[in-house]
Amino acid sequence: MKHTLFSRLTMVVAVALLVAPAFVHAQDSRQCSNATSAGSWGFTTNGVLLLPTGAVPVTAAGRFTQDIDGNLVGSQVRSVGGGVARETFTGTVTTNPDCTAKYTINVYDDFGNLVRTSVLDAVFTNNGKKAHVVFESVVLPNGSSLPSVLSIDGDKQ
Repeated sequence: MKHTLFSRLTMVVAVALLVAPAFVHAQDSRQCSNATSAGSWGFTTNGVLLLPTGAVPVTAAGRFTQDIDGNLVGSQVRSVGGGVARETFTGTVTTNPDCTAKYTINVYDDFGNLVRTSVLDAVFTNNGKKAHVVFESVVLPNGSSLPSVLSIDGDKQ
């Protein structure tokens, strides 16, 4: 009897150890898409531009709306080295099943002139309600790149 009870207990523990990782994996295998990241977002940007004259601080606050096709439109107020400007932007995003994403953003001044194009890498957390973003590139209309260390934290509204 003692041997049979021990055998059964061992079998239950073994099955639990085999099933638990599959259950945890199923919990973590949530798939993301542009539908996950679609909606209205608020965000802040912080970091520096690395100019030949030295690092220049950058900060911004804004909002945008993104549709399920990956198109977005928004606005922000940004400060670069203390110079404040209001900007609008349009762009596209591709959201991957692993909840990472790549944005391409065109930023415009008050007169509708293209100021820069930025490529951003993102990851969505908290069931698609939070975004953590790093700037991959910042390119001016003349084709020159601005090295940067910039990040964005965004919250779905």
